[in-house]
Amino acid sequence: AAQKAFVEVSEEGTEAAAATGAAVRVGASRRAKPKLFRADRPFTFLIEDVRTGLILFMGRVSDPRQGD
Repeated sequence: AAQKAFVEVSEEGTEAAAATGAAVRVGASRRAKPKLFRADRPFTFLIEDVRTGLILFMGRVSDPRQGD
């Protein structure tokens, strides 16, 4: 079975939602200077609850040029 999810990351924080209707809003954990992340090749990502260590979302972007 597959599950569709939506993840949006910005300087203000992260928003993620699964096809089941659950939604998670997470603020940026630190207000440090943002690091440049150039998504010009495939990559894997995860969103982890820093208090519990539980992985909330994990995904892979196979072709970042298809984004937007």
